[in-house]
Amino acid sequence: MPALRLATAGLLLTVTATANSAPLTPAPEVAELILTNGRVYTVEEGKPWAEAVAIKDGRILAVGTSAEIARRKGAKTNVVDLHGRFLMPAFGDAHAHPIFGGMSHARCALHAGRTLDDYRKIIADCVAKTPGTGTVFGSGFNQTLFPPNGIPRKEILDAISRDRPLIFESDGHTLWVNSKALELAKITRDTPDPKNGTIDRDPKTGEPVGGLEEAAMALVDPLVPPPTDQDLQGAISYSVKFFNSMGITSWHDAAVEWDKGGTSRAIEAYKAVRDSGGLTMHTAMDLRWNNERGIEQMADILKLSTRAREIGLTANGVKFFIDGVIPQQTAAMLAPYEGTDVKGATQIKLETLAEAVTALDARGMQSHFHTIGDAAVREALDAVAAARNSDGMSDTRPMMSHMNVIDPADQPRFAKLDVTAIFQPLWACNEAYMALTIERIGPVRSAYIYPAGSVLRFGGRLAYGADWSVASANPFEGIEVALTRVAPEGKLPPLEPNEAVTLEQALRAYTLNVAYVNHLDKQTGSIASGKSADLIVLDQDLFKIPARQIHSTKVMLTLFQGREVHGSLAAVGR
Repeated sequence: MPALRLATAGLLLTVTATANSAPLTPAPEVAELILTNGRVYTVEEGKPWAEAVAIKDGRILAVGTSAEIARRKGAKTNVVDLHGRFLMPAFGDAHAHPIFGGMSHARCALHAGRTLDDYRKIIADCVAKTPGTGTVFGSGFNQTLFPPNGIPRKEILDAISRDRPLIFESDGHTLWVNSKALELAKITRDTPDPKNGTIDRDPKTGEPVGGLEEAAMALVDPLVPPPTDQDLQGAISYSVKFFNSMGITSWHDAAVEWDKGGTSRAIEAYKAVRDSGGLTMHTAMDLRWNNERGIEQMADILKLSTRAREIGLTANGVKFFIDGVIPQQTAAMLAPYEGTDVKGATQIKLETLAEAVTALDARGMQSHFHTIGDAAVREALDAVAAARNSDGMSDTRPMMSHMNVIDPADQPRFAKLDVTAIFQPLWACNEAYMALTIERIGPVRSAYIYPAGSVLRFGGRLAYGADWSVASANPFEGIEVALTRVAPEGKLPPLEPNEAVTLEQALRAYTLNVAYVNHLDKQTGSIASGKSADLIVLDQDLFKIPARQIHSTKVMLTLFQGREVHGSLAAVGR
């Protein structure tokens, strides 16, 4: 029979524990913050629901009922009563362009425009506010406003200014330029299309009409003033605050630019923002593969990845741009576009792609593919298969983005090869851009548009990313479309409704699965003891409202590592 010997008041006392005595248990660790009396959705399969969360030192101490978590209260614990409000893990975004997006809003932003008249007013205002004769550069125009083929016209810009170059980017694949920009870049009817690029031309005269596709965009690069280091840092800071306001505390930067020789101003800008305390975001970065170079660039990529790791950042991925987009017929398709003999083309030879992916895989690095057409999807999967055959099923977590069309034969391969499908859920609905896509590919292939449900049914994994600033980064809009396949407040029929997912699947794709592709699923992405306290409180319960109302949800509070980065604890506790 064990005995406990206690010294008190100078006397030695012996207390004998009987066989029926309960063992002494230490008091639970005291929390700094308790969020209690809430509807807590954890995204943990074994315990998806709870009522309260205890937090200390930026991490989750415990999750459970309000009564259980009350045991974590100490004299200095801040207890916030959620009054039944909905609490869940903060969102992630598996495909964002924070620097490009931040810069696009800092320069002449067309995102708010809904008509060509809107663009005319915005651009004219930008020209008036930008003295001198230099280039006015911006982004965010919608190609569907240029019927019938989505090709932008220089005449609209010429009416605003013929004396200075005007250059605007749409989605990273198309530029809209005026005559002055064409003149200064020496682009004429006799200028040949560059490799992997197209100068949009008048079909009768051959004259450039104002659109530059893919690699042809580089022809006007010398006219675009490069951003300063302060511009880059400002873009990241803007994007962090913007994403935090939507409940996002984790992103995957899908194409970090770098210079030959293995340096990157973008990575250094991330470091500067982090060092200033402004990077309230778990960040993973892809280094952009240069399609004009070959496998020899691997040395620079490894140097950059090492540099990032040494300064406490993660740049362990490489982004491959395999093809273009469907409306301009630059996406690579297995069969020709409707009414043409054009298939589009992949921009990297399969042999080079497979060699690069295998080399990355052998070094424990991640491959990320931009694939729009079904032929591009297949080639990217073939490249991963080559790496898997060489290195086995290593934990490199390859990811493939967009996949507007996936041939039925390739849909099961995501699970077989353990490739995460990164869909932009907001795009999977009938709207103007989709109408142009369907016109290009016809009714048969349109049945395979954004087949998220099929990928899941075959056992694959989804993670969601907005491709911001090409599209809205608002997760609630994306969730609604993922469930309904109808645009928020849209009137058109659902797009292939059998490819819809459930609310649970959509939330996982926006949280834990983003953490997975960022190799952070042990640190964030769900509400579990030991994980980072990355949490959001919403103004309505996603499980208690009609799916068509999800887009109206607002984030009341965002916590990153237990710290308020949007909203306030005081407000949600009222």
